[in-house]
Amino acid sequence: MGGFKKFLMRGNVVDLAVAVVIGAAFTTVINSFVKGVINPLVGALGTKDLDSYRSCLKGPCAVDAAGNVTQGVFILWGTVLSALLTFVITALVVYFIFVLPINHMMDRRARALGQAKAERLTDNELLTEIRDLLAEQPGPQTSGAGSRT
Repeated sequence: MGGFKKFLMRGNVVDLAVAVVIGAAFTTVINSFVKGVINPLVGALGTKDLDSYRSCLKGPCAVDAAGNVTQGVFILWGTVLSALLTFVITALVVYFIFVLPINHMMDRRARALGQAKAERLTDNELLTEIRDLLAEQPGPQTSGAGSRT
């Protein structure tokens, strides 16, 4: 039970839980924006609601006054277009509000620590440097298992 409590209290789990809650709230805002602003703008070319855009795949096709399919098979491409717009807008907002500022902040931090962007090494180069620095350190040398030459 103690291991489970330790797992739950780790920062990764708490951060993930917060991210899920914020993501759900953020999704609601984006969906409202798309349905309330974007869909009517796109729908200005035709109907007011993108969800009403559909094509008859197998007919005869019929729809009742409420918009429910009563006969035939429809392809609901307006719903797909609406979902695609929601995805693109969500990705743009996440990129410009979260990713871009965090990348900018991390670049500023790297510059403050004296690490130029061009000096960033690949994982292999970094591991090679660490190995060379450890080999240069004075101190007791261990031989046998675990050492490679």
